[in-house]
This record gives sequence, C-alpha cells and structure tokens, in this order.
Amino acid sequence: MTRLVVLFSLLCGAISTSFANSIEGYWKAIDDRTGQAVSLIVIKKMPDGTFGGTMMYRYPLVNGSIPSTCAKCPQPYTNKPLIGLQVVKSFIQNPKKPLEYIQGKVLETDTGRIFSDKGTLSADGRRLRLNGFVDQSIAGRNQVWIRISNPYVEIMNN
Repeated sequence: MTRLVVLFSLLCGAISTSFANSIEGYWKAIDDRTGQAVSLIVIKKMPDGTFGGTMMYRYPLVNGSIPSTCAKCPQPYTNKPLIGLQVVKSFIQNPKKPLEYIQGKVLETDTGRIFSDKGTLSADGRRLRLNGFVDQSIAGRNQVWIRISNPYVEIMNN
C-alpha cells in the first residue's frame, strides 16, 4: 500500500511539473481593477500549434447577476453564450523565452474589447501575467491569472 501511495505522489508531481512551462490548463481570471474573480478559462494547444482558451464558468458580478451572453462584444461574438466562448486565441510560445507567450488575443467579455496580449508564466507555473493593449494605444490592462487544479471544485465552492 505504501508503494502505491508513493507511486501516486510521484505521478501527480510529474504531471504538475509537466505543465509548469505551459499555459495549458485551467485558469481563474482575476479583474485587475477589482481583484475579483471573473471567470474560469481552460487553455489548450490548438491543432495549428497556437494556444486558445474558452470560458467554462462566469463568476457573479458584484450585484449578484451572472451575465450569460457577450452583449457588448463585436461580431462574430455578439450575443453568443459566454460558456464555451473562445476568449483566448493565437498565443504562441516565445522560442527565446520559454515562459513567455506572445501574439495572443484576449476578449474581455464585459466591455467587448479585444486585447493584443503577451503572457508571462511564473517559474512555478502557477501564475500567468497578461499584458494587453487595444490597438496601438499606450494604455493597456495587466491581469494575473491563477492556475487551478480542479475547476469543478472551484465552481462548487462558489
């Protein structure tokens, strides 16, 4: 029995380490202005080799309501259901800096703005710092997303 527990622990450690240098996985998006959790995003490697992510859960707003569609979003996202909506796309890993992801786009569903983003993964793989800009403007947004291991537990606890 002890061997089984040790083997399971080693396997779990190997799995979590394998994602330490990748943005693949489940992420809790945190609003940089309020500090509140916004949504849960699952990021996967796409068939074209880029990374993309879809919203799998939307946290309630401060007033308690939960938006269900992307009402302020531009076409082709206008009035699409938020759950299952691709909100992250086109990220590629920087070949010179393995913890950096570049050339990405992130859709902010509350405002409908699409940000050109760069992401930097923390050394332990638990935080993703996103730096986004709309068009070529100087003003942008910086967010930190937190990796979560089990999105279903996160949803049930909310």
